[in-house]
Amino acid sequence: MAEKIKVGILGLGRAGKGMHMYEMEKYPDLFEVVAGCDQDPDQISSAKEKCPNARYYTDMNELFADPEVELVTIATRSLDHVDHALAAFNAGKKVLCEKPVAASVAEFDRLWTAEKSRPGSIFIRHNRRFESAFTQIRDIIASGKLGWVYEVKLARNSFQWRNDWQTFKEYGGGQLLNWGPHIIDHSLRFLESPVKSVWSNLKLVAAKADAEDHIKIVFEGENGRIVDMEISGGTAYKDPVYVIHGTRGSIVSADESRLKVKYMNPAIPLPQFEAQRGNPKSYGSGFAPVWVEDDLQVAPANGNDTYVIWRHLYEAIRDGKEFPIKFEEAREVVRVTELVRQGAIDNVRDHEF
Repeated sequence: MAEKIKVGILGLGRAGKGMHMYEMEKYPDLFEVVAGCDQDPDQISSAKEKCPNARYYTDMNELFADPEVELVTIATRSLDHVDHALAAFNAGKKVLCEKPVAASVAEFDRLWTAEKSRPGSIFIRHNRRFESAFTQIRDIIASGKLGWVYEVKLARNSFQWRNDWQTFKEYGGGQLLNWGPHIIDHSLRFLESPVKSVWSNLKLVAAKADAEDHIKIVFEGENGRIVDMEISGGTAYKDPVYVIHGTRGSIVSADESRLKVKYMNPAIPLPQFEAQRGNPKSYGSGFAPVWVEDDLQVAPANGNDTYVIWRHLYEAIRDGKEFPIKFEEAREVVRVTELVRQGAIDNVRDHEF
């Protein structure tokens, strides 16, 4: 029988209670939540309903002093992640840090320096790396059937009049540090190349405080590939979640449940012809590709969903396997996010609803 990892959750809000606690329930033989901590009594009361046998604290130092806690998951407010992760680490605990890991490279490097002093003690929760549609699309790209992929478009659109703490800049709010780390991580994986240039624009459209809720970032890789990503809380219609264009085909996914794939039939040789300098008699060459069109159901394969990060975490801690979220990859997400913030055209709302 597997030796369970005993977990204490720091922060019992939407991430700690609604995600960490909920997701670990899917691996009851691997994890046991034995403690939680929050300054808000209402959050503790709610957590007790979900996990009544755990111990609860309002002081995080008491959580860190709990001898039964082996792993602390950090699910506090964004700008506190590094300090809280280091406090748990310095108390001798293993740590899983929620995104955004840090708001700056300097902050991230504090965490990385600590991890290097005791390798295998700090882990980063970029769980969206394991989304089924994301992994399936990357497999299709790797198969070569799309040819050379020259452009990728990613969109996470909605309309929300948000008014919680994540709409305030002073707390590290805004979509850049909320959905941003996930989709920037996706973008860098799709880019498959060092970043050559970044263009960005941040807007405040619908949220009620002062942090951006609509972001557009365009990455250019040294390989010539473009990744265009958008996250918005201010759009009435949703763009497709994925649009991938290659020299031999494309993928479109409206909602991550299906993939529409259109590509040139690999069994049919490409026509051989040259450009003509004379006056054209009609548009086009007269040649047309023979297309193959697939409508694919997206389904978890080999456990490729966001919850599988917990199995990877268990295997890293108990079996010494390599954790798939590497520190250098997470650092690049933070570095690029910092570049975006520094170089963005930042448009504060100056209009009425």
